[in-house]
Amino acid sequence: MKLSTKGEYGVRAMVFLAERYGQGPVSLSYISQRENISLAYLEQLVAILRKAGLVESVRGAYGGYVLARDPRSISISEVIRPLEPLAPVECVSDESQVECCEQRETCTTRLVWEKLRDSIFQALNSTTLSDLCSDRAS
Repeated sequence: MKLSTKGEYGVRAMVFLAERYGQGPVSLSYISQRENISLAYLEQLVAILRKAGLVESVRGAYGGYVLARDPRSISISEVIRPLEPLAPVECVSDESQVECCEQRETCTTRLVWEKLRDSIFQALNSTTLSDLCSDRAS
């Protein structure tokens, strides 16, 4: 499975905010410059993350964005899920509400896709923004 830039850049932006947690808001232009992410693209990603309740905007001359919660309580899974699907194939996706193929119930390979999805979720659920900040500092 390969993440798109939405997931990759979204996590990078959130780690950037996590490293500055408690220090006040950070402007998107500053994050864009420091993380080498297009400002227009970053604005789109942050809008999704804001809607998911992960970041908050602060208005004013010294405004910008801050994490909505402590970085120790935000899993990487929470960051990626609103940005893109995490399943290796559509039929095991959380978003899959309809029959994606006629062999869904008798598929011999579905078990391996479910195991792969569950392994991905477990890794992302067990890693927080704070964990990545610690890794980056060492």
